[in-house]
Amino acid sequence: MRRLVLAVALLCGIGMATAPAAAATQNKADAAAGWLARQMVDGERFEVDFGGTKYPDQGLTIDAIFAFAAAKASDTNADKAITWLAKPEITTGYVGSGTEAYAGAHAKLMLAAQVRGKNPSSFGGVDLKAGLLSLLTPSGRFSDRSDFGDFSNAFTQSLALLALDRTPSGAPASAKTFLAGTQCPDGGFPLDFGQTPCASDVDSTAMVVQALRAVGDNVNAAEGTTWLVSKQNTDGGFSVGANASNANSTGLAAEALAGHRPAAAVQARQFLRSLQVGCSGAVADRGAIAYDATGFDQSTAPRASAQAILGMTGVKLSALTGGGKPQAPVLACP
Repeated sequence: MRRLVLAVALLCGIGMATAPAAAATQNKADAAAGWLARQMVDGERFEVDFGGTKYPDQGLTIDAIFAFAAAKASDTNADKAITWLAKPEITTGYVGSGTEAYAGAHAKLMLAAQVRGKNPSSFGGVDLKAGLLSLLTPSGRFSDRSDFGDFSNAFTQSLALLALDRTPSGAPASAKTFLAGTQCPDGGFPLDFGQTPCASDVDSTAMVVQALRAVGDNVNAAEGTTWLVSKQNTDGGFSVGANASNANSTGLAAEALAGHRPAAAVQARQFLRSLQVGCSGAVADRGAIAYDATGFDQSTAPRASAQAILGMTGVKLSALTGGGKPQAPVLACP
């Protein structure tokens, strides 16, 4: 009888041993990374639903890779995610093909490839570095080439500098000068370029500050950091305009402040931890970071958790590397 059971198990590909349970952790960032990993479809990707049809969400999948690298957790899922992103149809569906080429997507995917130790010059059948540099305009701005318009912004430019700074040739001087030149009179940085009046934005400033520091422009980065601190709310969080503090903005701001404004960074991390679903929450939700103080919402928690983890760890985008604990940890509860 035992031989029959073994034979059936082998034929069906069923292991006789029980897979080890995910490790329990009291580390808040690790627990958030574990929850985030368990939300991925097939453990490898995120999807977005438009009218009942599911589409690949490469951007959020990359955000998860950055979060896993910052927490040094869920490395197995990070490896699956970068393998999925390297499928030619997934790569070109994100960065564009033919007459379409998107600067932000090139830069973000290039940085993800670098974090995971992949070759960005040959990723998913695409030379991401060459593709990104082909979108550098004479002004120093990285712009989309698209029939639908140019949607490049401060995130695009910052990610481009961060990714290219990791290459032997570094980021082009004109691109550095362009980004520094977008600074508003109050010291912050706008999301969209060329608008009058210049309107500083928390999320954009947090990204630009990291990019400028990575390429050695500490003066403008320091001014942006000072502006960021001035926008910190009394609860320690950061917000979009006059809205309540949220995990996304706070995560990015805390990451930019870490190592430069320690008191403000600590307050931001405390706010992020206050949004985490703890042991009193549903088992499936424990470890997740809610978007804001209104509580857990499955539709917003994955992105909120991914960006919150960056702030909770304080690891800069320029310093992210792959590797870490392979498992997706669970929050330790009694």
